[in-house]
Amino acid sequence: MGCVNGKCCRDYPESSDWERGVLVYDGNGERVIYQKNVQRLTECSVEVIHIPSHDFRLKYSFYTQKGYYPDSPDRENQDSFCIKTQLGGDPNFHFFGVFDGHGQFGARCAKFVRDHLVECLVNNPDFLDDPVKAYNSAFSATNSLLHASDIDDSMSGTTAITVFVKGNTLFVANVGDSRAVLGVRRGSSVVAEDLSLDQTPFRKDEYERVKLCGARVLSVDQIEGIKDPNVQSWGDEESDDGDPPRLWLPNAMYPGTAFTRSLGDSMAEKIGVISVPEVKVVHLNQDHMFFVIASDGVFEFLSSQAVVDMVSAFKDPRDACAAIATESYRLWLDHESRTDDITIIIVQINGLHIPGASDGENGSYIKPTMQNGQRNW
Repeated sequence: MGCVNGKCCRDYPESSDWERGVLVYDGNGERVIYQKNVQRLTECSVEVIHIPSHDFRLKYSFYTQKGYYPDSPDRENQDSFCIKTQLGGDPNFHFFGVFDGHGQFGARCAKFVRDHLVECLVNNPDFLDDPVKAYNSAFSATNSLLHASDIDDSMSGTTAITVFVKGNTLFVANVGDSRAVLGVRRGSSVVAEDLSLDQTPFRKDEYERVKLCGARVLSVDQIEGIKDPNVQSWGDEESDDGDPPRLWLPNAMYPGTAFTRSLGDSMAEKIGVISVPEVKVVHLNQDHMFFVIASDGVFEFLSSQAVVDMVSAFKDPRDACAAIATESYRLWLDHESRTDDITIIIVQINGLHIPGASDGENGSYIKPTMQNGQRNW
């Protein structure tokens, strides 16, 4: 949808809209980065973690920016994120997570899950021997805690995309439509390998699952009678027209969620929205250059490959964060009169080199080509 006024909406946020994280230490001396103060992106740090079990390094940076909402300029950033290093005091265990809240109390839901999920994961008895099983239990426990909290999550909740690093193995757990993607070296190129699959009604398996639970799956235009509600085909996420299929109660005009899994959303649970994560396990090798986890504010208009190409074009992950955020923001305003919240964590994998290859810290570096005076990603 274009800008209503046909002007002004391309203005980038004021400095008060740029946010960073703050590094703190918890009671066990573990390093935790939480979203906190409003700062400029240039003040975001780059952190390096050494993984002693396999003698390589993770170099990471992060960025979050609240959305631009002309009708609600004071609306807070509903995205949240957490980076926790040395889980349980083990230098080989690290956690990265992005949480995209939605609904009236979405920001509170996102922060609640941010604060409780990793704790539930680490304290699970299966954490060391079976991280996949522990992840499933942790998501279920966190969802129950959210339901029991003082937050009204009947029509609010959060998605969650998380990566637990255990030595040279990634355990990626996803609930919702944020995304994780891996940059993989293929000759002179870097290709995108999705580490998660968006859980939306665009997926046939998710569509059929929620339908069996009683959900009506319709776009807003179908609900409002503009389009035929009997047509149960919406193309795919890459080509949809900004009116995706959503979930509705059988005889009500809510909740209207565009995802099929989340934490919270107790009303939507009645029609099949679940908090069960899909977990992918990846054993890192010398061709794995970096991974990115980001909210759907990034992936709404950028493909996984486009994001990987942009990260590959920068040696400093802070610069890559800035480029992705700027391009995401621009594309939102090309298609809408607003932008979504945008949150990105970029983690470079340094030290797992191909034998005989250059020992440069960032591995391959792809310079973007120029076309008509603009970068061609």
